[in-house]
Amino acid sequence: MKITTFPNLNKYSETDWNEVNHSNSTLLNWHFLNDLELSTCVSDKAGWSPHHLAIGENEGLLPSYLKEHSWGEFVFDWDWAEAYERHGLDYYPKLVTAIPFTPVSSDKLISQTLTQPEIIEAVISHCKFYDIHSWHLLFCQKMTKPHPDLFERHTVQFHWFNRDYADFDAFLSTFTARQRKNVRKERQSIIDQNIEITHYSGADITNELLDYFFIAYQSSYLKRQHTPHLNRDFFARLIANLPDRILLIMASHDDEFVASAFYIIDDNQLLGRYWGCSKEVNNLHFELCYYQGIDYCIKHGLILFNPGAQGEHKIKRGFEPVTTYSYHWIANNDFRPAIKDYCEQECEQLAHYKDQCKTLLPFKKLI
Repeated sequence: MKITTFPNLNKYSETDWNEVNHSNSTLLNWHFLNDLELSTCVSDKAGWSPHHLAIGENEGLLPSYLKEHSWGEFVFDWDWAEAYERHGLDYYPKLVTAIPFTPVSSDKLISQTLTQPEIIEAVISHCKFYDIHSWHLLFCQKMTKPHPDLFERHTVQFHWFNRDYADFDAFLSTFTARQRKNVRKERQSIIDQNIEITHYSGADITNELLDYFFIAYQSSYLKRQHTPHLNRDFFARLIANLPDRILLIMASHDDEFVASAFYIIDDNQLLGRYWGCSKEVNNLHFELCYYQGIDYCIKHGLILFNPGAQGEHKIKRGFEPVTTYSYHWIANNDFRPAIKDYCEQECEQLAHYKDQCKTLLPFKKLI
């Protein structure tokens, strides 16, 4: 099946994209992906070379990138790369079908006419023809019948589910008394510290607000001696192009900003992705990144809140462990058995971990 590659999204029109992509997901919106490229957050220099795949006569789409490293993926394969290196083999380049820097599950095999096996076969053939050593389909929907040449991997995230709660107190009523008291104490401490919290939609986000957020966002990475993946230009473009999908929550004290959190509204769910502060305030991270998000979902009828990857501290605040899925094709036949065994053992270990996490939930009874 014919595959056409696009080295940047500007060469694939928004109209053509929308003819194939019927999803309401912000992350699959043409502007979201194009803004990543126009801002150079995604580029050859960044190690994310756009390699978008169009299958057939505009029948299927895969947002994809050629990678020379494994940063920004949230499904870790550094051990695989090191094993290749020890044997004098090249692990890179690899093809990654994903939303860069965004560990959020969505349908990455976009098509209205092609079957899943048809798309997978086409991509594997494409990788073999161009000597691409592996293909990684990250944070996608679970396959009911995985392709035999793909290895399934799991990660565990912590999500909040809206079960038609009337308000935050209704949500807290499902907690045990002790855990309910802890959350109320954390939220009250924000009031006691005279912290004022304000919500801004995309259209209301001024340059002053964006400047503060971006400085605070950068600082959260620099404190861990990391470089942030995204630049100010990306956030500015996203706010301009998709204002109804952006929520910025600001915290201030004595009329000065002390922290901010940047949210993306994605169809019927809320994505809490980026946060930073200029002053350490007790419990403010929990308030801005978790409790304010829950409040927003309840008020606006969103059914799910994904506050980002990792973070076991989310469990006692009502975020439930969920399994996310990724699939991997490895070209080297000598390495395939070992990697397959690795993936199977990892899935078993994470299933056990997920069960353990469930026992720590704060609810009166397991949900």
